[in-house]
Amino acid sequence: MSKVAIVRDPALTGKRRQPVLAEDRLLHYPEFRQFFARTFDLDRIGLAQPGYVSAPSGMVYVLMFVGRSGEPFPAGLEVHVMADALEPVDEQMVDRDLWAILGWMIAGVGPPWSVADLAETGRLYRLPVAQ
Repeated sequence: MSKVAIVRDPALTGKRRQPVLAEDRLLHYPEFRQFFARTFDLDRIGLAQPGYVSAPSGMVYVLMFVGRSGEPFPAGLEVHVMADALEPVDEQMVDRDLWAILGWMIAGVGPPWSVADLAETGRLYRLPVAQ
């Protein structure tokens, strides 16, 4: 998987958020919820700020953590690309970036999840980004 890195205080002037992925049931996978809480210090900052990551394309993505009353935080996740304000988004680039971000997440979560299993799943589903 290509390099994904956490970004602190990204330059957002002239950018817009465009949603590209949503998972509203992180509680089905507590290890992912724990990964996000640990990686972005969510137990301390909560909803105070989203998480930003840079992707292989150089684009910045914002991870919006969703809370629900009575459920551990975060209960869900939305991923948005920070695109130039009036420019269209290259969908193939976003797919490649999301694939890399998924690999970064899975590597961070660790066993029993594996990047090799992600790649095999992508191959089985014939996802172009998995080639």
